[in-house]
Amino acid sequence: MMEVKAVIRPNKLPALRTALMETPGFPGMTVAKVEGCSAPAKTSKANIKDELTDYSAKVRVEIVCNDEVAEVLMDKIVTVCQTGQVGDGVVWCTEVPRAFFIAKTSA
Repeated sequence: MMEVKAVIRPNKLPALRTALMETPGFPGMTVAKVEGCSAPAKTSKANIKDELTDYSAKVRVEIVCNDEVAEVLMDKIVTVCQTGQVGDGVVWCTEVPRAFFIAKTSA
């Protein structure tokens, strides 16, 4: 199993959700509000105040899925969420040795 994580612009979440829901094998996702900043080399800051207050709202999406689906989901995230601007986000994938869905069992 794999875990796909992405940090994206909040305004891209509705379109991403729609695209992922249409993807065969999509198991669902967890979404959290986060803040982040770009690497210093990617943006120019006018003064120290700009450097200390450049955090911007982002959304982190986490998806635990089968190996076969991970690459498809990553490609879809990049396609839907890119605007070509600095700060579009990042997507990455890590191995998950074991995972279980918590579900009510029938008695």
